[in-house]
Amino acid sequence: MEMNAPSTRNPIDDNRTGLIGKPIDRVDGRLKVTGKAPYAYEVQEAPGKPAYGFIVEATIAKGTVADIDASAAEKAPGVLLVMTHRNAPKQAPWGPIDAKDRFARSSPQLASDKVRYYGEAVAYVVAESFEAARSAAALVRIRYEAAPGDYDMAAAQAKAEKPKDDEMQKADSRIGDFETAFAGAPVQIDATYTTPHHIHAQMEPHATLAWWTGDSVTVHCASQLLESAQNAVANTLQLSPSKVRIVSRYIGGGFGGKLPVYGDVMLSAMAARQLKRPVKTALTRQQMFHFTTHRSQTIQRLRLGATRDGRLTAIGHDSLSHSARFDDFYETASTQTRSLYAALNRLTTHRSVKLDLPISDSTRAPGEAVGMLALEQAMDELAEKLGLDPIELRRRNEPTTDPEKNIPFSTRQLLRCMDEGAERFGWRRRSATPGSLREGRWQIGLGMAAATRSNLLMDAKCAVALDRQGVLTARMSMTDIGTGSYTVFTQIAAEMLGLPVDRVRIELGDSDFPETPGSGGSWGAASAGSALFDACTNLRGQLARRLGAKPDDVVFADGRVTAGAHSESIGVLAGTIGLRAEGQIKKGDMAKKFSQQAYGAHFAEVAVDMDTGEIRLRRMLGVFAAGRILNMKTATSQATGAMIWGVGSALFEDAVVDTRFGAFVNHDLAEYHVPSHADIPAIEAVFLEEVDDKTNPLKIKGVGELGICGAGAAVANAVYNATGVRIRDYPLTLDKVLGLQARQG
Repeated sequence: MEMNAPSTRNPIDDNRTGLIGKPIDRVDGRLKVTGKAPYAYEVQEAPGKPAYGFIVEATIAKGTVADIDASAAEKAPGVLLVMTHRNAPKQAPWGPIDAKDRFARSSPQLASDKVRYYGEAVAYVVAESFEAARSAAALVRIRYEAAPGDYDMAAAQAKAEKPKDDEMQKADSRIGDFETAFAGAPVQIDATYTTPHHIHAQMEPHATLAWWTGDSVTVHCASQLLESAQNAVANTLQLSPSKVRIVSRYIGGGFGGKLPVYGDVMLSAMAARQLKRPVKTALTRQQMFHFTTHRSQTIQRLRLGATRDGRLTAIGHDSLSHSARFDDFYETASTQTRSLYAALNRLTTHRSVKLDLPISDSTRAPGEAVGMLALEQAMDELAEKLGLDPIELRRRNEPTTDPEKNIPFSTRQLLRCMDEGAERFGWRRRSATPGSLREGRWQIGLGMAAATRSNLLMDAKCAVALDRQGVLTARMSMTDIGTGSYTVFTQIAAEMLGLPVDRVRIELGDSDFPETPGSGGSWGAASAGSALFDACTNLRGQLARRLGAKPDDVVFADGRVTAGAHSESIGVLAGTIGLRAEGQIKKGDMAKKFSQQAYGAHFAEVAVDMDTGEIRLRRMLGVFAAGRILNMKTATSQATGAMIWGVGSALFEDAVVDTRFGAFVNHDLAEYHVPSHADIPAIEAVFLEEVDDKTNPLKIKGVGELGICGAGAAVANAVYNATGVRIRDYPLTLDKVLGLQARQG
């Protein structure tokens, strides 16, 4: 099926058995809590005892390997192979940079003596045990010739360039005459906000287990996008994709950091072929900071021009981020500003600087997550300058159609999210005068921000099979990165066929299964779920015909198929050899006809110690409108988790680059701070009722990344309300509170 028209009423709308929306427990939960869900490094399917690989990283950020001596490592106990640029197998060159799928590009390892960034692989040791490999890796002696590099984005911003436009994203947008309108606006905000490098910080490290069967390789790894991973390995090792199988059944968190596959995959595969035995490799936590991707820092300038009654006449958002020297990725931080608020004159730009740092890429709601840290603070500043309540300012600038695409919204409940949140949170008790509410030495403040996240549908396929016992099995290459994919797909299939959930088997995470776009961009449930819906629809048609009825006249419930007085067990209708069906979804043109976003509103209360500047979150609420909710428990878990990431972005996270050496100095979770239990008190996520028939046949929207968008800005706005100190440089740490207080005092 193809989304070229709004979806009509279907069995998911009818929800006869009540499974859609029900907060059922995760169907894979017991496997995970009992340790029986094998992650990549734990897989026991390898044909033979695996050897263990350990990666030696470059200790310079730019230059060449002048000399490398691996003799001591090669003689160490248990060592089977030491691979360097001198003996690594031939691979395809890196890239191409303009590949349609950047995650499928060739990614050669140890291909030359060049060092492009700190932490790049310069040697690889394989031994009989992890300990032996790691010990021997320390014996590899390397002499470098370092070259000067650029590691400081602010210092190099004069070299910024406009990124290339592509079919998904244009770097700049312009409507009307922004410069004239802004210059003539009676009320203006012109402020610059900065966000630092962010690290994904998934619980599961990147890991690989690879082995060969003839000329074909099987790779178990932590990958969000299996087809991209399959093509990346094939392109790098110069194989046909049909010779590469990628398996990723369970993933311990992705957050964008597992969209690409990394050197652990390529090195494991090459070593396994050379040694003719399975090889497994896991990155250490410290290695992940340089060897995998991160979010680029940004410098964002917001210019808002408004009338004295709070109507925006001009809105401008300029964003600067960086890419690796050899890459072209940039943070799309201005994108949400193109659709969130009405203004006749508009300008958004993106610029990128090439730096000699590890590659940056999508991280936790790329674009909106950091873009709204700036935009929603600027709106708060404008509200205060106008003497308006922040919600009222947003109400006065609510667009009736998409301000730049000039098309209707599929649904838009942003104002209702704000009103519902204000009532639940007690927003009316907020004091408009910053610093006026105190409890002892604590200054108390309330802040709010809007939330929005683009909604996407991608092409996907699914295959289902029904056996004589009435058990349905569905297969897709889709992945579950901890979000609950296994569970919501079980609910969809069970509802469509009228089966109890224990008679549905969902099999995911294998590139041999029907192709899906995988997990990323909050498109997973909608895309793969719609393909599953279509497959089940086709299976319903077969079952109805076997009952001698039309599909629309048949009721599926309690494991039976009923048409009027005629009823039969679904297993009996499947017959001795069972039934099979396939389904697919194609994105069609509905996204071109309707502007599709999910929306929300964040509310935060903070306390700031007036002596030390310590900031403590006291409570937080998010109210969201994100289409139909498939499982209230998993959706709430995703939303609250994303809100916590938003708190992290506001108060804690900062991957610090030593600009002398091009390295992250706080490259572990002891010093790269993320929120802990003590940092997160009462936090609540609420979903409004909504179905969106323009998005997909399930009428759902992406949930996973919505919760982080705007969350950090609500915290920052609350800090200002508590202290009167406006911190535009994230994260908001106590030294910045005290420094600005001293400057103002």
